[in-house]
Amino acid sequence: MNDIVAGAIRWTLRLVVFAMGALFFLSLLAAAAVLALVWGARALWARLTGRPVMPWAMRMNPREGWSTVYRSTARWTAPGPTAHAPQRSTDVTDVVPREVH
Repeated sequence: MNDIVAGAIRWTLRLVVFAMGALFFLSLLAAAAVLALVWGARALWARLTGRPVMPWAMRMNPREGWSTVYRSTARWTAPGPTAHAPQRSTDVTDVVPREVH
């Protein structure tokens, strides 16, 4: 009796995992189909209006990353000397090092 219940649970678990995998696969397939349908409608509309079919691409300028970094350094660098800054003292005290026992 114990083997029958264990076998039934094992087969039920296999069916549930298989159903979850099939559902995941079908949802990915549906998302790809919707994307292909939108792309096809866009291409068809471009052909009907006489425009060239523009590819979907991310416009990326490599210089933009560098300029962003260089612009952000202004936030983190120390401020330069200004006219309203308090003057530093020019007195320097020398310290004689000594050995600690």
